[in-house]
Amino acid sequence: MSNEQNGVQRNLKPRHISMIAIGGCIGTGLFMTSGGAIREAGPGGALLAFTIIGIMVFFLMTSLGEMATYLPISGSFSTYATRFVDPSLGFALGWNYWFNWVITVAVDVSIASSVIKYWAPMDFMPNWAWSLVFLVIIFLLNTLSVKVYGESEYWFALIKVITVILFIGIGILTIFGILGGKFIGFNNFTVGDAPFLGDSMVQSFLTILGVFLVAGFSFQGTELVGITAGESEEPEKTIPKAINQVFWRILIFYILAILIIGLIIPYTNPNLMGGDDIAKSPFTLVFENAGLAFAASFMNAVILTSILSAGNSGMYASTRMLYAMGKDGLANRKFSETNDKGVPIPSLLATAVVVLIIFIVEKLASGAYTYIVAASGLTGFIAWVGIAISHYRFRRAFYAQNKDLSVLKYRAKWFPFGPIFAFILCVIVILGQDVDLVTSGKFEWNSFLITYMGIPVFLGFYLYHKLKYKTRKIPLTEVDLSHDHDMSEFEKITVDMN
Repeated sequence: MSNEQNGVQRNLKPRHISMIAIGGCIGTGLFMTSGGAIREAGPGGALLAFTIIGIMVFFLMTSLGEMATYLPISGSFSTYATRFVDPSLGFALGWNYWFNWVITVAVDVSIASSVIKYWAPMDFMPNWAWSLVFLVIIFLLNTLSVKVYGESEYWFALIKVITVILFIGIGILTIFGILGGKFIGFNNFTVGDAPFLGDSMVQSFLTILGVFLVAGFSFQGTELVGITAGESEEPEKTIPKAINQVFWRILIFYILAILIIGLIIPYTNPNLMGGDDIAKSPFTLVFENAGLAFAASFMNAVILTSILSAGNSGMYASTRMLYAMGKDGLANRKFSETNDKGVPIPSLLATAVVVLIIFIVEKLASGAYTYIVAASGLTGFIAWVGIAISHYRFRRAFYAQNKDLSVLKYRAKWFPFGPIFAFILCVIVILGQDVDLVTSGKFEWNSFLITYMGIPVFLGFYLYHKLKYKTRKIPLTEVDLSHDHDMSEFEKITVDMN
C-alpha cells in the first residue's frame, strides 16, 4: 500500500470528466419520474421547475469549479468545508455524503435485479443473486485504475446521451406529424388546466415546489465533477471546460425532453404516474406513439445501464470521500492508503462491506430499510448547501486576506449572487419536502419523520464532532488559502480523530 499524500493518480481525461458529470444526472429521474412531474404540475409547471433548478445547479457547478481548479482533490466537499468554514461541517458533509452514496449503491443493485427480470430468460436466478452479481461487477470495476472507471462511465453515459438524442429527434418528428400520423403542435399545452395546475397562484406555487424536489433529485450527480478533480489530468483546464459544456448539454437535454413529453402526452394521461413501470416510462410511451414496437425492451436496457452506471459512480464517489476524510483526519488514517494503481483499497473494502450489510437489511427487515433510505433522502441537497457555503466563505477569505483573484484559474460568475441564490433555493426545497402536509393540513408523524430524517442525521454528525472536538468557525483572516493540500499546515485547522 502507498501512504503518500497524493496516492490517487491523475488519469481522468476531459472526455471522462464530461461524461461522468452528464451520466451522473441523466438517469431514472429523466427516464421514469419526469412524467410524474408533468402529471402533478402540468407541462408548464414542470418546465419552469426544471429550468429554475437547472439554473441553480449551474451556479453550484461554477462555485464548485472555482474551488476544484484552485484545490483539486478527491472528496472535495468535505475538505473545502473543513478548510474554509469549520472542521465539524466538513466532518458532517463528508460522512453524510458517503452514507448517501453507500445507500444509493445498495438501492441500485436491488433495483437492477428487478429490471433485468423484465426479460423472461433472465428469470433463472432469484433477485438477490442478480443483486450480488451486479455488486461484484461494480466492486471489481472500482478495484481497477481510475482510468478504467472513467472509461466504463464514459460508455455507460454515452448510451444515455444517445437515447436522449434519439428521443428528442423522434419526438420532434412526432409533434409535426411525420411520425405517428397527425400534427400535434401545442394542443396538449392547453388541455384542461394546462400549462400550470392549481386553483390559485399559491396552489400552483406549491405544485411547482413539489416538482423542485423531483428536478433536484434528477440533477443530483453533477457534483461528481468535484470528486473527480483530484484524479483529473489537468484540472485547471478540464474542470472549467466540463462545467461549461455539461451544464448546457444537460439543461438542453432535460428542457427539450420534458417539453416533448408535455407536447405529445397530455398531463391527464394516468400512465405518466407509472414511475416504476418500464412500459409506462414517458420515453417508452413516446417511442410507442411513433410506432416503435420494441420501445419497452429498448428502454429497459437503457434503464438497466443507467442504474449500473449510478451504482458504479456511487461506489467511486463514496470510496473517494472516505479516502479524503482519512487524509484530512476526519476518518481513520488507514482509509487514506492507496495501492500502486492509485485506488484507495481500504476505503473501497469498507464501503463495499457496508453496502452489503444494507442490502441484507433490505432483504431481512424492510421496515428498518425504509428508515435507512429516508435518512439519506436529503443528502444531495445538504451537500449542495455545503458547496454554496464553502464557496461563499472561500471567496470572502480571498477578500479578507487581500489575495489577488487573478490566481484563480476559473472564476465563478456573478459572485456572491450564485452561492446565495443556490443556498436559499436549496433550503426552500429541503423545508418544502412534504408539500402534501402543507396542502392537506393533516400531520402524520411517520410521514414527517421519513421525509425529514436526513436533517437530524446530518445535525447528529455535526454536533457529535463539534461537542467532542470543540471546533470553531474559522475566521476569514485565518482560512488556509495555500494553493495546495499541504497537510502539515492543513492539520492546524483540522482534528485528527486517531
